[in-house]
Amino acid sequence: MTIFHSLDTTASALTAQRLRMDVISSNMANADSTRSVTGEDPYRRKSVVLQAKDNGFSSFLQTAINEKSQTGNGVKVTRIVEDETPFELVYNPSHADANAEGYVEMPNVDPLREMVDLMSATRSYEANVTVFNANKNMLLKALEIGK
Repeated sequence: MTIFHSLDTTASALTAQRLRMDVISSNMANADSTRSVTGEDPYRRKSVVLQAKDNGFSSFLQTAINEKSQTGNGVKVTRIVEDETPFELVYNPSHADANAEGYVEMPNVDPLREMVDLMSATRSYEANVTVFNANKNMLLKALEIGK
């Protein structure tokens, strides 16, 4: 473990939360998109799956057995998944994408849920910025001790 380990851990969390905010922004931007890139189905909500960078509990157990003092290694994005909830049918016979009965399949994006997720990601990002700055200040103070 190096002196910069805590900065690397926090930086990985910042990167993951930034990607999460980008995906949420994409969901919000496509909340009314009735056609996807392929042109068949409406836009499907996407979400980010995060995972610890290490192997989970087994790596912490091995660390404890070997009596090494080591913390986690941060977080990584394992994948971006599409939400498989069904599309909402809205009656609008004048819409270009309406079916024979006059219903349009709307994306499965719930703006309220997206805003809650965005607030969560923003708060996590802000907390990690605070941790990063605290770590940076501690390292600077450690350098001042050597003067």
